[in-house]
Amino acid sequence: MNVGSLVAYSELVTPRLSIGLENFSRDGAGGWDHLLDRARAADDAGVDRVTVSDHVVYGEHLEAYARPELGGVAGGRQPTGPDGHWLEPLTVLAVVAGITSRVRLGTHILLAALRRPAVLAKAAATLDVLSGGRLDLGVGVGWQREEYDAAGLSFTDRGHLLDHTLEVCQELWHHSPARVETPELRFEGIHARPAPVHPDGVPIWVSGTVNYRVVDRVARFGLRWIMWGAAAADPVTGVGAMRAALAERGHDSTDLQVVANLRAVKADDGRPDVAATIAKARPLLDAGITDLWLIMSLPRARAEATDVLGTVVAAFRDAS
Repeated sequence: MNVGSLVAYSELVTPRLSIGLENFSRDGAGGWDHLLDRARAADDAGVDRVTVSDHVVYGEHLEAYARPELGGVAGGRQPTGPDGHWLEPLTVLAVVAGITSRVRLGTHILLAALRRPAVLAKAAATLDVLSGGRLDLGVGVGWQREEYDAAGLSFTDRGHLLDHTLEVCQELWHHSPARVETPELRFEGIHARPAPVHPDGVPIWVSGTVNYRVVDRVARFGLRWIMWGAAAADPVTGVGAMRAALAERGHDSTDLQVVANLRAVKADDGRPDVAATIAKARPLLDAGITDLWLIMSLPRARAEATDVLGTVVAAFRDAS
Protein backbone atom coordinates (compact mmCIF):
# COMPACT_ATOMS: atom_id res chain seq x y z
CA MET A 1 0.00 0.00 0.00
CA ASN A 2 1.54 3.31 -1.08
CA VAL A 3 -0.89 6.04 -0.23
CA GLY A 4 1.80 8.68 -0.58
CA SER A 5 1.90 8.10 -4.32
CA LEU A 6 -1.82 8.68 -4.86
CA VAL A 7 -2.80 11.70 -6.91
CA ALA A 8 -4.60 14.26 -4.76
CA TYR A 9 -8.24 14.99 -5.44
CA SER A 10 -8.32 18.32 -7.24
CA GLU A 11 -10.76 20.58 -8.95
CA LEU A 12 -11.11 24.18 -9.93
CA VAL A 13 -11.73 25.61 -6.47
CA THR A 14 -14.15 28.48 -6.08
CA PRO A 15 -14.98 29.73 -2.58
CA ARG A 16 -17.58 27.58 -0.86
CA LEU A 17 -20.07 28.28 1.88
CA SER A 18 -21.09 25.57 4.36
CA ILE A 19 -23.49 25.36 7.29
CA GLY A 20 -23.79 22.83 10.08
CA LEU A 21 -26.83 20.68 10.81
CA GLU A 22 -27.57 20.08 14.49
CA ASN A 23 -27.51 16.28 14.71
CA PHE A 24 -27.45 16.61 18.50
CA SER A 25 -29.92 17.61 21.16
CA ARG A 26 -29.91 17.94 24.92
CA ASP A 27 -32.78 15.50 25.35
CA GLY A 28 -34.16 14.59 21.91
CA ALA A 29 -37.42 16.41 22.65
CA GLY A 30 -39.20 17.76 19.61
CA GLY A 31 -37.78 15.27 17.16
CA TRP A 32 -35.45 15.93 14.25
CA ASP A 33 -37.62 17.56 11.60
CA HIS A 34 -35.73 20.84 12.09
CA LEU A 35 -32.51 19.12 10.96
CA LEU A 36 -34.13 17.89 7.76
CA ASP A 37 -35.82 21.24 7.09
CA ARG A 38 -32.49 23.04 7.49
CA ALA A 39 -30.87 20.63 5.04
CA ARG A 40 -33.65 21.21 2.49
CA ALA A 41 -33.37 24.97 2.98
CA ALA A 42 -29.61 24.84 2.39
CA ASP A 43 -30.12 22.80 -0.78
CA ASP A 44 -32.78 25.18 -2.09
CA ALA A 45 -30.80 28.31 -1.21
CA GLY A 46 -27.60 27.27 -2.97
CA VAL A 47 -25.42 26.57 0.06
CA ASP A 48 -22.43 24.49 -1.05
CA ARG A 49 -22.19 22.00 1.82
CA VAL A 50 -24.03 20.85 4.92
CA THR A 51 -22.09 19.16 7.70
CA VAL A 52 -22.74 17.06 10.78
CA SER A 53 -20.58 16.27 13.79
CA ASP A 54 -19.74 13.07 15.64
CA HIS A 55 -19.81 11.56 19.09
CA VAL A 56 -20.27 7.80 19.33
CA VAL A 57 -20.56 7.78 23.12
CA TYR A 58 -20.05 10.24 25.94
CA GLY A 59 -18.19 9.88 29.19
CA GLU A 60 -18.87 12.09 32.18
CA HIS A 61 -15.77 14.30 32.00
CA LEU A 62 -16.86 16.94 29.52
CA GLU A 63 -14.45 19.46 31.02
CA ALA A 64 -11.75 17.70 28.98
CA TYR A 65 -13.10 19.49 25.90
CA ALA A 66 -11.56 22.70 27.24
CA ARG A 67 -8.06 21.16 27.23
CA PRO A 68 -6.21 21.84 23.94
CA GLU A 69 -3.50 19.31 24.80
CA LEU A 70 -6.17 16.58 24.52
CA GLY A 71 -7.56 17.90 21.26
CA GLY A 72 -10.18 20.26 22.70
CA VAL A 73 -10.52 24.04 22.59
CA ALA A 74 -9.43 26.44 25.32
CA GLY A 75 -12.57 27.64 27.06
CA GLY A 76 -14.77 25.40 24.94
CA ARG A 77 -18.02 23.82 26.11
CA GLN A 78 -20.00 20.96 24.66
CA PRO A 79 -23.58 21.76 23.56
CA THR A 80 -25.13 18.90 25.56
CA GLY A 81 -24.52 17.02 28.75
CA PRO A 82 -23.07 13.48 28.78
CA ASP A 83 -26.56 12.05 28.28
CA GLY A 84 -27.27 14.27 25.26
CA HIS A 85 -28.61 12.74 22.07
CA TRP A 86 -26.18 12.51 19.11
CA LEU A 87 -27.20 11.01 15.77
CA GLU A 88 -24.57 9.00 13.90
CA PRO A 89 -23.29 11.30 11.14
CA LEU A 90 -23.03 8.99 8.12
CA THR A 91 -26.54 7.70 8.80
CA VAL A 92 -27.81 11.29 9.00
CA LEU A 93 -26.10 12.20 5.73
CA ALA A 94 -27.64 9.18 4.03
CA VAL A 95 -31.09 10.51 4.95
CA VAL A 96 -30.11 14.05 3.90
CA ALA A 97 -28.82 12.72 0.56
CA GLY A 98 -32.28 11.33 -0.13
CA ILE A 99 -34.10 14.64 0.43
CA THR A 100 -31.62 16.94 -1.38
CA SER A 101 -30.28 17.08 -4.90
CA ARG A 102 -27.16 19.23 -5.12
CA VAL A 103 -25.71 20.29 -1.74
CA ARG A 104 -22.52 18.47 -0.72
CA LEU A 105 -22.60 16.32 2.40
CA GLY A 106 -19.80 16.59 4.93
CA THR A 107 -18.65 15.38 8.32
CA HIS A 108 -17.21 18.14 10.50
CA ILE A 109 -15.72 16.02 11.95
CA LEU A 110 -15.93 12.20 11.93
CA LEU A 111 -13.90 10.28 14.52
CA ALA A 112 -12.84 7.90 11.78
CA ALA A 113 -10.49 5.80 13.93
CA LEU A 114 -13.46 4.55 15.98
CA ARG A 115 -14.77 2.70 12.91
CA ARG A 116 -13.21 -0.47 11.52
CA PRO A 117 -11.41 0.73 8.37
CA ALA A 118 -13.01 -1.68 5.88
CA VAL A 119 -16.49 -0.96 7.22
CA LEU A 120 -15.92 2.81 7.05
CA ALA A 121 -14.58 2.50 3.50
CA LYS A 122 -17.72 0.61 2.47
CA ALA A 123 -20.13 2.99 4.21
CA ALA A 124 -18.47 6.11 2.80
CA ALA A 125 -18.28 4.71 -0.74
CA THR A 126 -21.92 3.64 -0.60
CA LEU A 127 -23.08 7.08 0.55
CA ASP A 128 -20.91 8.77 -2.07
CA VAL A 129 -22.28 6.62 -4.89
CA LEU A 130 -25.93 6.97 -3.87
CA SER A 131 -25.58 10.75 -3.47
CA GLY A 132 -23.94 11.19 -6.87
CA GLY A 133 -20.45 11.86 -5.52
CA ARG A 134 -21.44 14.49 -2.95
CA LEU A 135 -19.62 13.20 0.15
CA ASP A 136 -16.78 15.06 1.89
CA LEU A 137 -15.15 13.14 4.74
CA GLY A 138 -13.89 15.54 7.41
CA VAL A 139 -11.90 13.61 10.01
CA GLY A 140 -10.08 14.20 13.27
CA VAL A 141 -8.79 12.47 16.37
CA GLY A 142 -11.23 13.95 18.88
CA TRP A 143 -10.61 14.88 22.48
CA GLN A 144 -12.51 12.32 24.57
CA ARG A 145 -10.71 9.30 26.00
CA GLU A 146 -13.97 7.51 26.84
CA GLU A 147 -14.91 7.12 23.17
CA TYR A 148 -11.71 5.20 22.50
CA ASP A 149 -12.18 3.17 25.68
CA ALA A 150 -15.68 2.18 24.60
CA ALA A 151 -14.36 1.10 21.19
CA GLY A 152 -11.51 -0.90 22.75
CA LEU A 153 -8.89 1.42 21.25
CA SER A 154 -5.94 3.35 22.62
CA PHE A 155 -6.57 7.06 23.11
CA THR A 156 -2.82 7.63 23.25
CA ASP A 157 -2.43 6.10 19.78
CA ARG A 158 -5.38 7.95 18.24
CA GLY A 159 -3.30 9.83 15.66
CA HIS A 160 -1.71 6.66 14.36
CA LEU A 161 -5.09 4.91 14.37
CA LEU A 162 -6.58 7.69 12.26
CA ASP A 163 -3.74 7.53 9.74
CA HIS A 164 -4.07 3.76 9.49
CA THR A 165 -7.84 3.96 9.00
CA LEU A 166 -7.46 6.46 6.17
CA GLU A 167 -4.70 4.40 4.54
CA VAL A 168 -6.91 1.32 4.46
CA CYS A 169 -9.89 3.28 3.14
CA GLN A 170 -7.84 4.70 0.29
CA GLU A 171 -6.36 1.32 -0.55
CA LEU A 172 -9.84 -0.23 -0.77
CA TRP A 173 -11.20 2.68 -2.79
CA HIS A 174 -8.33 2.67 -5.29
CA HIS A 175 -7.43 -0.98 -5.81
CA SER A 176 -9.40 -4.11 -6.58
CA PRO A 177 -8.05 -6.45 -5.45
CA ALA A 178 -6.63 -4.54 -2.51
CA ARG A 179 -3.70 -5.49 -0.31
CA VAL A 180 -2.74 -4.20 3.13
CA GLU A 181 0.20 -5.31 5.25
CA THR A 182 0.69 -3.33 8.44
CA PRO A 183 1.39 -4.33 12.04
CA GLU A 184 -2.33 -3.86 12.76
CA LEU A 185 -3.90 -5.48 9.72
CA ARG A 186 -3.04 -7.84 6.89
CA PHE A 187 -5.12 -8.87 3.91
CA GLU A 188 -4.74 -9.40 0.16
CA GLY A 189 -6.95 -10.30 -2.77
CA ILE A 190 -9.79 -8.20 -1.30
CA HIS A 191 -12.47 -6.51 -3.39
CA ALA A 192 -14.69 -3.72 -2.02
CA ARG A 193 -16.91 -2.34 -4.77
CA PRO A 194 -18.45 0.03 -5.61
CA ALA A 195 -15.67 2.58 -5.51
CA PRO A 196 -16.47 6.23 -4.80
CA VAL A 197 -17.61 8.32 -7.75
CA HIS A 198 -14.45 10.39 -8.10
CA PRO A 199 -11.37 8.47 -9.29
CA ASP A 200 -9.35 9.80 -6.35
CA GLY A 201 -11.88 8.54 -3.82
CA VAL A 202 -13.97 10.42 -1.27
CA PRO A 203 -12.29 13.79 -0.55
CA ILE A 204 -10.70 13.68 2.91
CA TRP A 205 -10.52 16.85 5.01
CA VAL A 206 -8.16 16.72 8.00
CA SER A 207 -9.05 18.67 11.12
CA GLY A 208 -6.43 19.82 13.58
CA THR A 209 -4.07 22.48 14.80
CA VAL A 210 -0.81 23.39 13.07
CA ASN A 211 1.54 20.67 14.32
CA TYR A 212 3.80 18.29 12.47
CA ARG A 213 1.43 15.31 12.70
CA VAL A 214 -1.48 17.28 11.27
CA VAL A 215 0.73 18.93 8.64
CA ASP A 216 1.92 15.56 7.36
CA ARG A 217 -1.62 14.15 7.50
CA VAL A 218 -2.95 17.09 5.46
CA ALA A 219 -0.23 16.62 2.85
CA ARG A 220 -0.63 12.86 2.73
CA PHE A 221 -4.38 12.67 2.34
CA GLY A 222 -5.16 15.42 -0.14
CA LEU A 223 -4.27 18.94 1.07
CA ARG A 224 -7.64 19.72 2.64
CA TRP A 225 -7.60 21.21 6.13
CA ILE A 226 -10.33 22.07 8.64
CA MET A 227 -8.88 24.65 11.03
CA TRP A 228 -9.00 23.90 14.75
CA GLY A 229 -7.79 25.46 17.97
CA ALA A 230 -5.61 28.56 17.77
CA ALA A 231 -5.67 28.51 13.97
CA ALA A 232 -9.47 28.61 13.93
CA ALA A 233 -9.42 31.55 16.35
CA ASP A 234 -7.11 33.52 14.01
CA PRO A 235 -7.69 32.08 10.52
CA VAL A 236 -5.53 34.50 8.52
CA THR A 237 -2.51 33.77 10.70
CA GLY A 238 -3.46 30.10 10.79
CA VAL A 239 -3.49 29.58 7.03
CA GLY A 240 -0.11 31.29 6.76
CA ALA A 241 1.27 29.05 9.49
CA MET A 242 -0.02 25.92 7.76
CA ARG A 243 1.49 26.92 4.40
CA ALA A 244 4.82 27.66 6.08
CA ALA A 245 4.75 24.35 7.96
CA LEU A 246 3.97 22.42 4.78
CA ALA A 247 6.88 24.10 3.01
CA GLU A 248 9.22 23.43 5.94
CA ARG A 249 8.42 19.72 5.73
CA GLY A 250 8.91 19.65 1.97
CA HIS A 251 5.27 19.72 0.87
CA ASP A 252 3.79 21.91 -1.86
CA SER A 253 0.84 23.92 -0.57
CA THR A 254 -0.29 25.28 -3.94
CA ASP A 255 -3.51 23.23 -3.97
CA LEU A 256 -4.26 23.60 -0.26
CA GLN A 257 -7.97 23.94 0.52
CA VAL A 258 -8.92 25.33 3.92
CA VAL A 259 -12.13 25.50 5.99
CA ALA A 260 -12.45 28.37 8.46
CA ASN A 261 -15.36 29.53 10.59
CA LEU A 262 -17.41 32.59 9.67
CA ARG A 263 -19.69 33.76 12.46
CA ALA A 264 -22.61 35.80 11.13
CA VAL A 265 -23.11 39.33 12.40
CA LYS A 266 -26.56 40.02 13.83
CA ALA A 267 -28.51 43.17 13.00
CA ASP A 268 -30.59 44.97 15.63
CA ASP A 269 -33.68 43.00 14.62
CA GLY A 270 -31.91 39.68 15.29
CA ARG A 271 -31.64 38.76 11.62
CA PRO A 272 -28.21 38.40 10.04
CA ASP A 273 -26.51 41.59 8.91
CA VAL A 274 -25.54 40.28 5.50
CA ALA A 275 -23.27 43.16 4.50
CA ALA A 276 -21.33 43.02 7.78
CA THR A 277 -21.06 39.23 7.58
CA ILE A 278 -19.69 39.31 4.04
CA ALA A 279 -17.27 42.06 5.07
CA LYS A 280 -15.85 39.63 7.63
CA ALA A 281 -15.50 37.00 4.90
CA ARG A 282 -13.47 39.14 2.53
CA PRO A 283 -10.10 39.07 4.39
CA LEU A 284 -10.46 35.32 4.90
CA LEU A 285 -10.95 34.73 1.18
CA ASP A 286 -8.08 37.10 0.39
CA ALA A 287 -5.83 35.04 2.69
CA GLY A 288 -6.48 31.93 0.59
CA ILE A 289 -9.19 30.28 2.68
CA THR A 290 -11.39 28.35 0.27
CA ASP A 291 -14.34 27.22 2.42
CA LEU A 292 -16.25 29.23 4.98
CA TRP A 293 -18.31 27.39 7.59
CA LEU A 294 -21.12 29.80 8.42
CA ILE A 295 -22.24 29.90 12.04
CA MET A 296 -25.69 31.48 12.03
CA SER A 297 -29.05 31.10 13.72
CA LEU A 298 -31.86 30.37 11.27
CA PRO A 299 -35.64 30.50 11.53
CA ARG A 300 -37.20 27.09 12.17
CA ALA A 301 -39.63 27.43 9.27
CA ARG A 302 -38.12 26.05 6.09
CA ALA A 303 -39.36 28.84 3.81
CA GLU A 304 -37.98 31.56 6.07
CA ALA A 305 -34.67 29.75 6.49
CA THR A 306 -34.38 29.35 2.71
CA ASP A 307 -35.00 33.08 2.25
CA VAL A 308 -32.36 34.07 4.81
CA LEU A 309 -29.78 31.63 3.45
CA GLY A 310 -30.52 32.65 -0.13
CA THR A 311 -29.75 36.28 0.68
CA VAL A 312 -26.45 35.34 2.34
CA VAL A 313 -25.46 32.99 -0.50
CA ALA A 314 -26.17 35.64 -3.15
CA ALA A 315 -24.03 38.19 -1.32
CA PHE A 316 -21.28 35.63 -0.83
CA ARG A 317 -21.24 34.82 -4.54
CA ASP A 318 -21.01 38.51 -5.41
CA ALA A 319 -18.11 38.99 -3.00
CA SER A 320 -16.14 35.97 -4.15
